[in-house]
Amino acid sequence: MDERVREHAAVLVDWSARVEAGDDVVVSVAEDAHDLGVAVAEALGERGANVTTLYGSEEVSRAYLKGSEERADGGGDGEGDGDDGGDAPVFDSDPAVDRAIFEAADAYLRLGGGRNTTATADVDRRTRRAYAKARKGVREARMDTDWVSTVHPTRSLAQQAGMAHEEYKDFVYDAVLRDWEALADEMARMKDVLDEGHEVRIVTERENAPDTDVTMSIAGRTAVNSAASVAYDSHNLPSGEVFTAPYDTAGEAFFDVPMTIDATRVRNVHLVFEDGAVVDFAAAAGEDALASVLDTDAGARRLGELGIGMNRGIDRFTDSILFDEKMGDTIHLAVGRAYDACLPDGESGNDSAVHVDMISDVSENSRMEVDGEVVQRNGRFRWEDGFEG
Repeated sequence: MDERVREHAAVLVDWSARVEAGDDVVVSVAEDAHDLGVAVAEALGERGANVTTLYGSEEVSRAYLKGSEERADGGGDGEGDGDDGGDAPVFDSDPAVDRAIFEAADAYLRLGGGRNTTATADVDRRTRRAYAKARKGVREARMDTDWVSTVHPTRSLAQQAGMAHEEYKDFVYDAVLRDWEALADEMARMKDVLDEGHEVRIVTERENAPDTDVTMSIAGRTAVNSAASVAYDSHNLPSGEVFTAPYDTAGEAFFDVPMTIDATRVRNVHLVFEDGAVVDFAAAAGEDALASVLDTDAGARRLGELGIGMNRGIDRFTDSILFDEKMGDTIHLAVGRAYDACLPDGESGNDSAVHVDMISDVSENSRMEVDGEVVQRNGRFRWEDGFEG
């Protein structure tokens, strides 16, 4: 086993999830993440934790969803119309077994890295949407744990990133095996700016793409210093972003980083906001997938997150949101659910069954203002060398 796999597991268990003796930990292992699963199980055993292992397979999920479609097409109860004209299947809301597993868990570790990054591409979008809605309570129970999501550098992910497998492994471990305490200290500066701010404005002006000029309120919100640890209310490894929960969004935003939504390639997304909601949208590719997300529920047309990428150990886009949204010189906005960590006690933020991030490269011809003061220009922050005020 590559020694970096064990280092990855140690960071996940110790720094990220902060697992202690006696903790009940659920570990979901994707098809080709076996080596990382072994290393994580070993680390959890050394710490005296209790382990329940799940098989996290997109191909298994596809089989279940396609079978459910066949049931609906065969005359079972249905709701709404599928893309093919049939009924979407009806799913039991929040199955008791699934919900009980997470309600009893102290931590949940998701080890991604399947065999096929588009395994569910032929599943009807309405089926996926119905399934997501039906499992909202399960999802909430899972997110109430000390959960952390990471990936093992598999060949399928390397292929998606357009990289050789060995090259991709180097890329992943450069992003994961960081001095997280030092990065947390740097990102604390951005957190302080957002915590003290009231309004954010993001502007990009490019000759070959639509301009972005969008404002949003952040007053009363708490930014998260996402330093890859639950101690920072951070749940991804790698991480390296600062994010908050904006509202009252107005203006237009263009996202030039390609992404995969519902197993569909989406490029060059343009959103128009009025009174806090998306009122118009377009995409050069994958517009139907974008429309499906925005039509999920009322909250899917409002922002749940403003994120600022600060992990410069990530040096290229790989069509993986886990890495791409953390990359330095980027910002991202997510439509859908807002994270509770950003909200005052007793206040509910934007609620939705979805949370979909869209990313913009801000390394050139861009600036971010907080309360009228430029805090980032062309990817450089005001405390960094090379910043131009």
